[in-house]
Amino acid sequence: MEKPTIILATSNGVGMGHLARASAIALALKEYANPIIVSMAGGIAEIPEFMGIRCEYIPGRDRMWMSREKWDEYLRDRLLALVDETGARVMSFDGVVPYPGVIAAKVSHPKLALVWVRRGLWQKKPQRFVLGLQSQMMDYIVEPGDFARAYDFGPTAERKDARLTSSVSLFQKDTALSRDEARKVLGLDLNRPAVLVQLGTGDSDVNEKMTAALSGLLGWKDLQVILTKQPLDKDGKSLAPAGLDIRVVRHFPLARVLHAFDASVCATGYNGVHELLPAQVPTVFVSNIRGTDDQEARAQWCHDMGFALRANQADLGDVTATVKKLQDADVRARLSKKCAELPDPIGGAEIAKILYELAVREEPIRPSWLRYNQLRIQEHINRGMRHVAYMGLRRLALLYRFINPHIVVQVTRQEPPIWGSQNTAKELHPLIKGEQRFEHLITGASGAYIKRRKEIAEAAYGEKIEVINTKKQ
Repeated sequence: MEKPTIILATSNGVGMGHLARASAIALALKEYANPIIVSMAGGIAEIPEFMGIRCEYIPGRDRMWMSREKWDEYLRDRLLALVDETGARVMSFDGVVPYPGVIAAKVSHPKLALVWVRRGLWQKKPQRFVLGLQSQMMDYIVEPGDFARAYDFGPTAERKDARLTSSVSLFQKDTALSRDEARKVLGLDLNRPAVLVQLGTGDSDVNEKMTAALSGLLGWKDLQVILTKQPLDKDGKSLAPAGLDIRVVRHFPLARVLHAFDASVCATGYNGVHELLPAQVPTVFVSNIRGTDDQEARAQWCHDMGFALRANQADLGDVTATVKKLQDADVRARLSKKCAELPDPIGGAEIAKILYELAVREEPIRPSWLRYNQLRIQEHINRGMRHVAYMGLRRLALLYRFINPHIVVQVTRQEPPIWGSQNTAKELHPLIKGEQRFEHLITGASGAYIKRRKEIAEAAYGEKIEVINTKKQ
């Protein structure tokens, strides 16, 4: 039997959470299917080279490479073109808000099963008001398990429309390198202590948390402080206090080398918790309160259950004091030993099996929004009604974006787009981050697919966009 193709789409999001889950699922799928990851996240540049998975980058709406209205159509057409090229029968979407273009792709291709990989632990943000409608438009919903699910009191917690799995993580015991192996890969000293710091930089409060956390590491003898990017503010000024041996390393997936670290300081995002704790790395969590993810609830659970330390993200003094506790060998030993009690994060394999079973069904799955109404509407719905449904969902998404607008991060140029099927991080990173429009193609694309993609790009890039800063002051 020929392996089915399954498309795993993700939003750009904040951090690597969506992309990390899709990668974990894709790795599990490789044994019996052909996974393809499509994402608006720049981190997708790391995946093809290191995981051997075909990928396609889709520029997000916040790149401002086209108007917002055209972007919805562009995303729909990009997804449909990829479905037609690969013969995929299943597409998953990992993101908080399913884009209108994702829903429109399903409406335009009734035989395509659309699966929402919907993380729990939502804060009570505006997204909750469209949660019911978005859920009904899906064929299937999967909720990746969360160690802290007992502390989930958000809008998804009481819903009965999702299948709950184990937690999803790129960390797996059987593929993780030993301490010395991991240190050799990263170029770290084998005999000196090493701490991984993953807090991010950007706005002033985030920068202040980084400085406070690094200050808590001062005085740790012979310490190597490892970050994934330089700790600099927007003006290029260092956020690190003097006296620390700062090293910047890039390795993907980082989950594979976590045994290199004696401790870590990390934001309390989904993949941070579900990689560091199963790897038994003693950790201080400093939550990021932006976005939908209820990081404070997750951090509190980790602290209350004894698996990690929680620093009060609103108190810089507490951040420094809590991080300083990691210098105590007994504290680190206690946390590491406690983490051994956690279940293995095998949700990636569980979700992969769900997607595969949907892909090999002889009959298309009945969409949940049809089951909800107990009618087979899809066979009878006309084009006008589909258009109304699509436009209604799109307006709801636009309403959310009015309340919580994207930050415009890129000025567009008028040059024709760059085309290519690059599959190394070295090639992809500058193209994804650059100012010139970039049209990425999966490796092995057919002539017909390239022709269709050029038609889609021509329709999308017909006008210049005036760039303004839509960030709330």
